[in-house]
Amino acid sequence: MSIKVPERVAANCRKTPEGTAWLAQLPASLASIERRWSLTLGLPFDSEEVSCAWVAPVVRADGSPAVLKLGMPHLEGADEIPGLRFWDGDPTIRLLDADETMGAMLLERCQPGTHLRAVPEPEQDLVIAGLLRRLWRVPPTPHAFRPLSLLTKYWSVEPIRKRAQWPDEGLVREGLRLFEELPRTAPTEVLLATDLHAGNVLRAARQPWFAIDPKPFVGDPAYDVTQHLFNCEKRLRSDPRELIARMADLVGIDAKRIRLWTFARAVAGGEKENWQDERWLAFARSLAP
Repeated sequence: MSIKVPERVAANCRKTPEGTAWLAQLPASLASIERRWSLTLGLPFDSEEVSCAWVAPVVRADGSPAVLKLGMPHLEGADEIPGLRFWDGDPTIRLLDADETMGAMLLERCQPGTHLRAVPEPEQDLVIAGLLRRLWRVPPTPHAFRPLSLLTKYWSVEPIRKRAQWPDEGLVREGLRLFEELPRTAPTEVLLATDLHAGNVLRAARQPWFAIDPKPFVGDPAYDVTQHLFNCEKRLRSDPRELIARMADLVGIDAKRIRLWTFARAVAGGEKENWQDERWLAFARSLAP
């Protein structure tokens, strides 16, 4: 089976042995799912919003539209299927079928599917805040969702390994300390999306806006606000305290905890190596506790 793979997705896959193996297996995986679920596959979506999965419109045997998503194995997205089952379409995209072994998801098709990025950022604030308040629920016990501390420990590995390259040891050390402290001191713990921003929100008919691509962890809701903040980079850099205060009011969360999480991510977010970027270090100094 010959398939098209967006270059952004392929490049991310090639960064790890697991991703490379997944990419090599992708044609066979798609052929298997296509037969089992009786699907007609369209061309994959190719945009900057799609980076860790093969996602394409499909038509089911009864003629109804849907979306097929096969996710690349990575730590953050490992619980997407259980998360979608937990939220059950409120306020997320609805999961129609799934194969957890293959990371395959058959999802409802959003129409018209416009990204929230198409509206002005102040309006995005309102939509994101409303979605977050609906997402934040306490999962029943026992459950298998992972703690947010697992994610912050994962992010801490790279900066710790490259300690000799820290341009500002005090800032980075404080960020890493907060990555340990903030998950432990959360006043409440709920199921988080962790990657909710305007690129992961689509306009639809069943509800005005749907959250897509959740990466669930259980932890401090204040953390969940930060992904939107970092996706409003110009506003965040120009007046971080004002934007943080606005979002804190909209979601009903302590602004101080959001500010501490934002500081920690600005200097200790291992994946993007912000701790090596003087622009983010200067930004962090304006928020330093």
